[in-house]
Formats: sequence, structure tokens, C-alpha cells
Amino acid sequence: QLQLVESGGGSVQAGGSLRLSCVVSTSTARYSLGWFRQAPGKLREGVASIAPDSNTIYTASVKGRFTISRDNAKKALYLQMNSLKPEDTATYYCAADRRYYAGLGSNYDYWGQGTQVTVSS
Repeated sequence: QLQLVESGGGSVQAGGSLRLSCVVSTSTARYSLGWFRQAPGKLREGVASIAPDSNTIYTASVKGRFTISRDNAKKALYLQMNSLKPEDTATYYCAADRRYYAGLGSNYDYWGQGTQVTVSS
């Protein structure tokens, strides 16, 4: 059973930056990896996804501000978040999927427990 553990969340003022990390319990090389978020009272949404060939896709609201990356040697996934806005406040989850291009849909196979990101104005 693949396990994922997120870290790096916290509280930051608008305009600030945070870097989320996700460590995976097994080799990540063949998995699509993604970051998702869920704010109170809202549905979970896909933020960014990276395929095994490092092709990336972002939701429109974070393009140009967030960068997803992976390090298969370290079995890790990252999300660099810059120019944070209050509307980025949410619990952020990392996820893995066996499909090569899993995209931003929420039907990933494996999920972490989440890390809280709070952006104040």
C-alpha cells in the first residue's frame, strides 16, 4: 500500500511563499503525482499534476504562481507556492495515481492526510 505524507504547511501573509513537500513510501517513477486542496465548505479541487515524464498541468487560478516538481530518487513531490492569496487558504493534499496522465480530477488512487495552508490578508 503506497503511503504519502505531506509537510510544509503553515500560516503566511498575502504575497508570501510556502513550499509543500510530500514523501512517498515507494518508488514514484511510474505514478502521476498531484496536489489538491479543499477549503471549508468547498469541494476538493485539483491544483497541479505532474506525469512520470514531468509534464505538468495547473488549475488556472495558480498558473504563474505555483510550481509542481518531483524528485523520483527521493520519492518526493513538491509544490512551490508564491504570491499567495487569501483564497489559497485550504487543506492541501498530495496524491498518486497509476495512470500516466492522471490530470486534475480527484479520482487518484492514493492520498495523503493533508497539510493546512492559511493565508491572511
